[in-house]
Amino acid sequence: MGSRPPRGVRGRDDQVADGDGVDRISGLPDDLLLLVLSRFECAHEAARTSVLSSRWSDLWRRLPELYFSHVSPRALEDALAKVAIPKLSVLDIEFSGGSVSSGDVASLLPAAARLDPVKLSLGLWGKEKDGDQTIELPGFARATEIYLSVGHHLTLPAHGCEFPVLERLSIARCRIDTGALTLRCPHLCVLRISRCQSYDTLKVHSNTIEELYVTHFGGCIDIVAPELKKLHLYATMHKDFSVSLSAPELKKLHLYATMHKEFRISRGVDFVLHSRNLPELFQFPKFSVLELCLDTSGRVYGALVLKLLRICNGIRRLKLVTNQNVGNNDEACTPNCPCDQPQNWRSQNIFLIGLEEVEIQNFKGRGNEVDFLKLMLRCALLTKVIVRLESKVSPSSKGCKETYNLFKANPAVECNVYQKRGKEVIYA
Repeated sequence: MGSRPPRGVRGRDDQVADGDGVDRISGLPDDLLLLVLSRFECAHEAARTSVLSSRWSDLWRRLPELYFSHVSPRALEDALAKVAIPKLSVLDIEFSGGSVSSGDVASLLPAAARLDPVKLSLGLWGKEKDGDQTIELPGFARATEIYLSVGHHLTLPAHGCEFPVLERLSIARCRIDTGALTLRCPHLCVLRISRCQSYDTLKVHSNTIEELYVTHFGGCIDIVAPELKKLHLYATMHKDFSVSLSAPELKKLHLYATMHKEFRISRGVDFVLHSRNLPELFQFPKFSVLELCLDTSGRVYGALVLKLLRICNGIRRLKLVTNQNVGNNDEACTPNCPCDQPQNWRSQNIFLIGLEEVEIQNFKGRGNEVDFLKLMLRCALLTKVIVRLESKVSPSSKGCKETYNLFKANPAVECNVYQKRGKEVIYA
């Protein structure tokens, strides 16, 4: 490729072989050079190749995929203005240093919209500044996938903000009217909302969404999604928290609940656990798989899970994941604690129609956990139970031995116990 061989390497005639001095790389077709530059996945590195040849100086401006990382907003705006093609396949911007003002965001969004990317990722991780000012979100006519994290209040103009082919949308760290936004996405299939504020209620009304992920949200939730099949919900529950859910095709619910002291102060646990409030709080449709992640911090969870199973009476498979903390940070329930209400939940005799499989992860062998297993084996026609021990729990502990005896007393049920690393415990 025009380079000399190392010193000491001889040709056939024992003479040092000389190159012909031709720059064959710069002689390649533009399309091939652009393919080489695209492998950088970094616009800055692609632009630096201009030192090789004057012919390379403007090649980066014609790349269909542009990735910017750790570039200041002013330099980024200048770079976007130099792009030489009217439409991009990918525009990926990540800025994680310094402060990003509302003015910066207000300039970058229209600049990105002018390039009309198919895939847009805009992550502005800097410290929020001028957070009370509103910024208009432009439309992206060709975008099929958008990730947006801007840390500011976004509004939708009356006209011109449409997402006609958008299929996947992720929004984080901003305030936006999710109800109005989803109405402008007629083909949206997957929606992720993380650490966002959406006025008093997070509203998602969509005829096309199939997967919805909501995390770190503190307000009320209103969901109407006739095609929704998977819901992942992590909600900060205060005394006025509520969920309105209409999703007749829902197949899997992944619910995170927190039961530690901080929520007791805010009355979250009392509101969630009292039976008179729970049905109104979660108006669930019928679905077959329920996965619960509970931050129990040593508290009793049997009453809560039983209430959910009674409401969701079509559950066939239950997976219960508790936190892994074992030690001084755990807080046992006090007498008359709302976590343990009603106190007779251990002795209840109800028929859990359809429940066939139960899996408990991070099992610690505590009395209330063993009591919950007893309840499940008594009230459901189970075919399989899986218990995965917490990493610090010994398979020879008192609670584990009691669990083994319980499983031996139910030989018709396939029962398996595993240590943290997956090794099966042989207890027969």
